This record gives sequence, C-alpha cells and structure tokens, in this order.
Amino acid sequence: VENIGPTDLTIREDNVAREVLRVQPATDPIQIALMVDTSQAARDNIRDYRQAIPAFLDIVLGDNSGGQNQVAIVGIGERPTIFADYTSDRKKLQAGIDRIFSINQAGTYLLDAIMEVGQGFQKRKTERAVMVALVTEGPELSDRNYQLVLERLKASHATLHILSIGSPGNFQQDRSQVVQLGTKSTGGRLDQVLVPSGLTTRLKELANEIVGQYRVTYSHPDSLIPPEKIEVSTKKDGLTARGIPITPPAPARPGSRDR
Repeated sequence: VENIGPTDLTIREDNVAREVLRVQPATDPIQIALMVDTSQAARDNIRDYRQAIPAFLDIVLGDNSGGQNQVAIVGIGERPTIFADYTSDRKKLQAGIDRIFSINQAGTYLLDAIMEVGQGFQKRKTERAVMVALVTEGPELSDRNYQLVLERLKASHATLHILSIGSPGNFQQDRSQVVQLGTKSTGGRLDQVLVPSGLTTRLKELANEIVGQYRVTYSHPDSLIPPEKIEVSTKKDGLTARGIPITPPAPARPGSRDR
C-alpha cells in the first residue's frame, strides 16, 4: 500500500490515542525464517512448496532490498532442521529448497520450531525479524505449552505469519492457541490455503506485505511503566493495519516510540 501518512493511522496505548509523528517506508534489513512442514501429512504439498518458495524469494530478496534481507529455510517435520541458514545467496537457498521432502511417519513440530527460531532471533538481536510457517493440516507432535511458546515469540520481537494448507482441522489446544494468538499479537497473517496450488499466490502477497512495511513514530509520554496493549488501525476504507513494536519496552528517546 503506497502513500500512507500520519493522518491515515491511529495508534492507541491502553486505549489512549497517541499523536502519529512520522510514517516512513521501513528500510532496515529483514531476517525471515521460512519454516516448511516436511511431515508425512505434507507429502502431497512438496511440489507446491518448491514452486512457491522461489516466487517468495524473488520479492523479499529483489533489487529493492539492496541485498540486505536474508532468508533461512527450516524443515519442521520430525524435528526443526536448518536446510539453509540466513543468507541472500539464491544458490544456497535453492540448495535448501532441494532438501525439502516429506518424512515418512513424521509429524509436524511447529511449536518447537517457533521456540528455537525465536531464541535465535533473540541472540542476534534482529531489528526486523519475521517467521513464516507453511503448515499442513496434520498432527502436531511438539510437547510445548502454548503460553511458553507465546512468551518466547514475544521476546523475539518477531512477526509470525502462518499459511495453513488444506481444510481446517482440529488441533491440540496448544497449537491452536499459538496459531490464533501468535499471529494476532505479533501483527502477522493467518491464511487458510484450501488448495495447495494457491500457495504461490498467497506467498507472493505475503512477500509484498513484508517488504512494503512502514515505520511509524508516535508521541509517548515519559513513563516507567510500558503500556500493556498497543493498537494500530487505519482510517482508510478497505485497508487493514497490523504492527509490532520494534523498540525495547523503554522508549529509545524520551517522548517518542517506533512501531
């Protein structure tokens, strides 16, 4: 979405409106963890993964990125496995794509992957961190409490996007809570892709959203207690605003905060 300015957005902290000072295209480098379901349930989707991911990479690593954005590819069947570490090198990423196969009798370990990827983002102190999960409507075998996973996700300051392929299923409570609350609380998308052949279009839409983000700076009163809830909305019809704070809980400088 182009030509967004301060008058187009509303920021609220604990339901108190704040003055939007600046809205600028976000130019900081992005690190994207692309988590791909390689469980047995994903067997019929592997070909679609291999076709869709290069189209996603074309956008997030395109000329407009200046070569700064990086992508990692992580398999989440059986156990989280790095197929390609964070890089902008298309040959290395293609080698990672070539490693994507379904694992016989394996389940999905989405919650384990979010925990481990989030820990990695914390260690690297990544300014713009993104998790994109391509999951199949199959069994989740991670033994993780959803609250613990959401805490790690929040601490990583990453945005979580989930593209779930197939008809909606009934998952264990922990995965359902992470999928629903994790995407919403971090400003991410939760898309149901009913037909695997539609994955390329959805991934391209998501890629354009990621590289088309804005950095919003708004006024914030001096306070030792950070707000419990920050909301962003748009005044323009037909648009949806999502966001996540990209600065620590304490303002980087008195009187303002970025989003």
